[in-house]
Amino acid sequence: MPGSTKAMGVLTVGALVVVTAYTVALGSSGWLWFGWVVLGLITLGMVVTTRNP
Repeated sequence: MPGSTKAMGVLTVGALVVVTAYTVALGSSGWLWFGWVVLGLITLGMVVTTRNP
């Protein structure tokens, strides 16, 4: 797995932690969850295209 894909995975997991902490502390924000889902889909796309060149 190339470094950029691994970094994107770390960013996605970190964003999940931040969004979850925000939701617990201040309540749910649909836009934050939407952003995280988009980020997750981009990361998933990177993983799939990296494994199948």
